[in-house]
Amino acid sequence: MLSNKAKYGLKALMYLADNAAQGPVLIAEIAEKEEISKKFLDAILLELRNAGLVGSKKGRGGGYFLAKNPDEIMIGTVIRVLDGPIAPIPCASRTAFRPCDDCGDVQACAIRALMLDVRDAMAEILDNTTLTGLLARRGETHDFVYYI
Repeated sequence: MLSNKAKYGLKALMYLADNAAQGPVLIAEIAEKEEISKKFLDAILLELRNAGLVGSKKGRGGGYFLAKNPDEIMIGTVIRVLDGPIAPIPCASRTAFRPCDDCGDVQACAIRALMLDVRDAMAEILDNTTLTGLLARRGETHDFVYYI
């Protein structure tokens, strides 16, 4: 499941992309408009800056801005920066593999095999969706199915 940290990071990046023409954006403005705690957003933007996805400028006219073109920012990269591996369980991770404590044979585990497929499907979508593509999805409506 996507954490609030990653969700807020994506919202902040979308806000920065939408407001790129005005130059650097104050963190307080993003926090207010996106209804995110300023302190939490500060930590998120610091991680995104350290990853080279956003930049910051101090002083008058300062704030945060996208460090890359929105066409170059992949959603999978953002999620990995903020949440870590995309895999639903540790033994399905490509970068942070760790066998489950209760698993006798990771190679023969049917659950792991299924979660590898889930991980690959998620990565395929997230690693091929740019920030521009995410912005284009605004306003789409989807039918929801509820199970009881």
